[in-house]
Amino acid sequence: MTHWRRHGIALALVMAIILLIFRSDVRDLARIWWTSTTFGHCLFIGPVIAWLVWQRRTELAKLVPTGWWPGLALIAIGGVGWLMGDAASVGFARQLGLVMMLQGAVLTILGPNVARGLLFPLCYAFFLVPFGEGLEPPLQTVTVAIVMPLLHVVGVPAVVDGVLIHAGRYYFEVAEACSGTKFVIAMVAFGVLVANLCFVSRRRRAIFLVVSVVVPVIANGIRAFGTIWAADLTSVEAATGIDHIIYGWVFFGVVMAGVLAIGWRWFDRAPDDPAFDPATLKAPPRHRTGAVLAACLAVATVAVFPAWSAAVAGRAQRLPAHIDLPEIAGWHRVPVSTRAPWMPYYPGADHYLFGRYGDASGATVDMSIAVFGSQHEGKELIAFGTGVLREEDRWVRVADLPNIVDASGAGGSVMRITAPGPVERIVATWYRVGDATTHDETLVKIETMKARLLGGPQRAVAIHLSTESADPRPIARFLSALGPLDRIADRAAGQIAGAR
Repeated sequence: MTHWRRHGIALALVMAIILLIFRSDVRDLARIWWTSTTFGHCLFIGPVIAWLVWQRRTELAKLVPTGWWPGLALIAIGGVGWLMGDAASVGFARQLGLVMMLQGAVLTILGPNVARGLLFPLCYAFFLVPFGEGLEPPLQTVTVAIVMPLLHVVGVPAVVDGVLIHAGRYYFEVAEACSGTKFVIAMVAFGVLVANLCFVSRRRRAIFLVVSVVVPVIANGIRAFGTIWAADLTSVEAATGIDHIIYGWVFFGVVMAGVLAIGWRWFDRAPDDPAFDPATLKAPPRHRTGAVLAACLAVATVAVFPAWSAAVAGRAQRLPAHIDLPEIAGWHRVPVSTRAPWMPYYPGADHYLFGRYGDASGATVDMSIAVFGSQHEGKELIAFGTGVLREEDRWVRVADLPNIVDASGAGGSVMRITAPGPVERIVATWYRVGDATTHDETLVKIETMKARLLGGPQRAVAIHLSTESADPRPIARFLSALGPLDRIADRAAGQIAGAR
C-alpha cells in the first residue's frame, strides 16, 4: 500500500496543478454543465467515474502502480489539442485536450497496468466534454419527418416549410431545443455505461447502443406530434404547458426505463463479475520511473502549451481607425427596414458596419461588415449566438439554400429565415481569414488556428448580404456590381489601400 499512497498523492497533486493551470476551461465546463439543458447530464459523469473506480478497488489493490514516462505522449497529445483549440477559439478542442491531459497524468504516474484496469472509467471521462450540438439540424429534420405523417393520420391538416409546421390553427417551430438532441446525447452516455456494466457480448453491446439512440429519437418525434395534436384539440397554451411539465427528466426517465426494458432479457453479465482480471496485469512494464520524477515530467509537459499560447496571444492586426461601406455602381444607400429589423450580431468586432442599398428597379439589399483585428475567447468571428442569428432571436432559420458565388469564385452560404409577421429574409454569408474567403466555418477555425500559431494575417472579416424577400436575385445582382469580396474584406481590414 506504500506504493499506492506515494503514487496516489503524486497523481492528486498533478491533477490539482493541471486543473489550476487550465482553470478558465474548468470554469467554462462547469458553467456549461450547470446552465445548459443539453449538457446537464455531464454533472453526473464525475460521480459515475468515481463509482466505477470504487467498484474496481479490490482488483486495483492487487496491482503495483509505477511511473511510466511514455505516458507523457498522451499528455502531449492532449496539450496539442488544447493549444489548437485555444488558437482556433474552439472550446470543444480545449476541453477535450484538458481531459486527455488528465488521462495522460493517470497513465504516466500509475503506469500502464493500472491504466488498463481503469480503462473504461478513463475512457468514460470523455463524456465530461460537451459535444453533439451538430446533431441538432439533422434531428430537427427527423422530428419533422416523424410528426408530419402522424398529424395526417389523425386528420390534422398540416404543411411544413423547413422546420416550420402550419398545423390546424397554429404555427409551430421544431426548434433546436425540440430536436431531441439533449436526450440523444444523454442516452448515448447512459447506453455506453449500461453496455459496459450489463453485457459481455460485443454484438449485444452494439445493438443496445443502437437502441439507445433510436428509441429517444422516435420518442421525441411522438412527443412533438402529441404536443401539436393537443394544441389543435385544445389550445397552444394548454398543450405547451403540459409539454413543458413532461419534457424534462420525467420524459428522459421514461425513455431510459423503456430502453432498459428492451435490453433487460439479453443482459449477459452478472452484477458481481469483476471488472477486470488483475492476474493478467502483473508483468512489470518497461520504461519505468519513480513517482516524483513522473509527476515532475507530467507538470513540465503540461506547462509547455499555455506558455506557447501566451507567447502568441499578443499578436493582433493593426486596423484602420475608420472604415466605410463601399460605393457600388448602380446602387445607392437607402434607409434600413423598420418593418422587421435585422442585423448580424458580432459583439466583439473592432469595426462593424450595416447599411441598405437600393437600385433603380426598387430592389434593396442589406450589407454588413464585421472586422476583427485578432480573435480570442469572447471575441470570435464564429461563436454560439453570433452571426446571422443570435441566441433567443425572433428570427428563425427555415432552410438552407444553394450557395452563391462572388466574382472571385468564393462560395457563400445562403440561409432563408423568417420572423413573426411573417417576414421572409435571405442572408448570404462569407468569411475572410488569412488568405481564404469561404463560408465554411470549419475552414475559418483552421485558418484562425494557423494564423495564431504560425504567423500571418490575424484579421478576420465577416460579410453578409441580405434581402427582405424570398427572391435571391437582388443579392446576385448586387454581388456582381460589388466585385470580389476578398478585396472588400482586405480593404476593410486595412490590408490594401482604400481604407481610412
